[in-house]
Amino acid sequence: MSEPIWNKFLTERDKAVFGTSGYGARGGFGKRPALLIIDVNWAFCGDRPEPILESIKRWRNSCGEDAWIALPYIRALIDKCHDKGVPVMYTTGVRRDDNWDSGSWAWKNSRNEEDRNAVVTNLDGNEIVTPIAPSPQDIVVLKQKPSGFFGTNMASYLTLLQCDSVIVTGTTTSGCVRATVLDAFSLNYRIALAEEGCFDRSQASHAINLCDMNAKYADVVKTSEVLAFLNTLPNGMYELPKGNAAPERGQRRAANY
Repeated sequence: MSEPIWNKFLTERDKAVFGTSGYGARGGFGKRPALLIIDVNWAFCGDRPEPILESIKRWRNSCGEDAWIALPYIRALIDKCHDKGVPVMYTTGVRRDDNWDSGSWAWKNSRNEEDRNAVVTNLDGNEIVTPIAPSPQDIVVLKQKPSGFFGTNMASYLTLLQCDSVIVTGTTTSGCVRATVLDAFSLNYRIALAEEGCFDRSQASHAINLCDMNAKYADVVKTSEVLAFLNTLPNGMYELPKGNAAPERGQRRAANY
């Protein structure tokens, strides 16, 4: 069995701490999960697969090629959830046209003024990327801060669906994924992170945040294990939406994450 992705970033002291402290026990899957896909939009993926240092010239929040490597894993999770009738919930950002409501996002990035100007392509940065675009039965949650729960209806939707657990994937691992996981943990959901579908613009941040979440808040598991678990669920457990999946393209502005 291969070593966890984070081991190469840990000191021997760190490894000893994790080995003896009791952290990192398996929490296990729940009985009624929902799949949460965090912020997999054009702003974070760029409009094509390319090295991150090229992609961020045009898309300042892009995670570059790592995003496009993750997409087939996310697609596999979506397809399996659709097949089993398990809820799929997406998050993405929303902004006023004048970007006034960016608020504290404007404080920590010197390129934030770019969000006030037209993107160099005809794509809305907050639109979910085409390879994993929402279907009519899926739910799209619009947010303005890192967590998918903060200031949104996500918790009430999970209550409506009678979910006891979430499977989380998407971006960024150290930012919006982590914030969503911590809020889900605080609300006593069981949490599984589908590792290959998570990505970040910093390799070290990605690995260390997976490590920390696996230690305290969630189970970091391979996508294949999540798919095998989903296969064990009975079909038709949920009453899912039947209407339109998301706001029309062009109604959202690119956001800072």
